[in-house]
Amino acid sequence: MKTFYGGKFIEKSRLEEEGIFYPIKLEYYKRLDNEEKQDGQINYGISIVKTEYIPDNTKIESKDIQNLTKDEEKIEQILSLCKKYEVTPIGIEDIIQDMDKEYEFLYKNL
Repeated sequence: MKTFYGGKFIEKSRLEEEGIFYPIKLEYYKRLDNEEKQDGQINYGISIVKTEYIPDNTKIESKDIQNLTKDEEKIEQILSLCKKYEVTPIGIEDIIQDMDKEYEFLYKNL
């Protein structure tokens, strides 16, 4: 199950600096991954959806990372950082790996 955490459009000026002249929206979701509730605890993950509003051709890219942590506070921190720094689906794996090295987060299925 996924719940919406937050979303934002990337600033127009930042996109134009990169030569992009159409809107891009990022959405962040908190996942509850309890299909395999072996120990009775909830495993949390995240989903990121990037939508590019190209004229006559909307593109959607997404990434789900399951079973990231059992700590809801940590998943909220990860989502907050992702939203603040506009992390895209393609960059989330590197971010999680860097966070794991520093904070010892539990993650699987990368």
